[in-house]
Amino acid sequence: MKKLLLSLAATTALTAPAFAEMLELEKDELTFGFIKLTDMAPLAVAYEQGFFDDEGLFVTLEAQANWKVLLDGVIDGTLDGAHMLAGQPLAATIGFGTEAHIITPFSMDLNGNGITVSNEIWEQMKPNIPTMEDGRPQHPISASALAPVVEKYKSEGKPFNMGMVFPVSTHNYELRYWLAAGGLHPGYYSTDNITGQIGADVLLSVTPPPQMPATLEAGTIYGYCVGEPWNQQAVFKGIGVPVITDYELWKNNPEKVFGITAEFAQEYPNTTKAVVKALIRAAQWLDENDNANREEAVEILSRPDYVGADYEVIAASMTGTFEYEKGDKREVPDFNVFFRYNATYPYYSDAIWYLTQMRRWGQIAEAKSDEWYDEVAKSVYRPDIYLEAARLLVDEGLANEADFPWDSDGYKAPTPAADIIDGIPYDGKAPNAYLESLPIGLKGAQIVEGSEVKG
Repeated sequence: MKKLLLSLAATTALTAPAFAEMLELEKDELTFGFIKLTDMAPLAVAYEQGFFDDEGLFVTLEAQANWKVLLDGVIDGTLDGAHMLAGQPLAATIGFGTEAHIITPFSMDLNGNGITVSNEIWEQMKPNIPTMEDGRPQHPISASALAPVVEKYKSEGKPFNMGMVFPVSTHNYELRYWLAAGGLHPGYYSTDNITGQIGADVLLSVTPPPQMPATLEAGTIYGYCVGEPWNQQAVFKGIGVPVITDYELWKNNPEKVFGITAEFAQEYPNTTKAVVKALIRAAQWLDENDNANREEAVEILSRPDYVGADYEVIAASMTGTFEYEKGDKREVPDFNVFFRYNATYPYYSDAIWYLTQMRRWGQIAEAKSDEWYDEVAKSVYRPDIYLEAARLLVDEGLANEADFPWDSDGYKAPTPAADIIDGIPYDGKAPNAYLESLPIGLKGAQIVEGSEVKG
């Protein structure tokens, strides 16, 4: 079939530039996994807009039951690659949980998550939240507004439970970051206790993304951190209120990645580049002309094969707005970013932030040197592959030279204090100094033994 496509490309007057430069693929039939979230959009768009086809790739997209099943599928080869939590390739590579060398040559997006609480908790938080002149809550909302509520539950002997999607998910680390910034301890992990609830004021547990609203409604959890559309779903169902987006928590923070095994990239280098080319084109399409294609993207994502939520629910955050309470819809044009701000470039500094959070909460049990963080980041995040794919697109006239950070050393400029909710800047080149600057969390040579922090 690949030869047939090449023949057609040579004989038709309607040939796209991509066909003229098609790579000699080592493997052209691929299966990719995803979880039903808005930020899987680059995969759906690359499929529906024919960008995979343009590269000679015959791709099947398969929704997965949860993040563990998805990761296991990539490791055992059932899946050739997948939409992944950024922490998954890093955790697997350092042997936290499952051990396997997973890499990412493509970052899927920036932002896209929120933290939602139940209506009952929201009513208890509201007296602690400043209001604007029109009476609406002033954003961003600090977890300090939640602290008195948690203290009340503790005094009554009630555990305060919240949900996140996976132990090494952005959502776990963002929820922990928000809680800690407001003076609430989200708990530690240890080698003997992987609940993450050692010394916790708020007990965090895993719930798959699509099940978050129902779990909240059942009263099993009082709030959660998740990607869209499952925060907006709580608003539409009238069961919860998003209190903060991750854009407000950390402006333009990294989110999902596309993950493959290191072995796949080594065995199929041209196929890997072709996949990245298609995904870059999809990301461009999603953001081009000031998000002009977002309504079409929402229609695609609302189909049962992809996210399967109502069009209106997905559109509520995907088209430049975000609804906190019913009727309180605000402009957030960068809530979902797929290409702007070099969103698709796999920065080492993004990887290192995830590793610092693993260390902060005890998933990395012992102190590591700054050099270790750098080495792990470079073994997992592969901007070299990304830029090779980008160069091919530029040469084919399918991308602009100016849209890629050709001269980057792989590190973003430090994130300024003003862009992070607790006012603490982040520099990926100084991970240990960053950990020392955070008031709550492990520092230096500290370790967790039993229920205590030592060192």
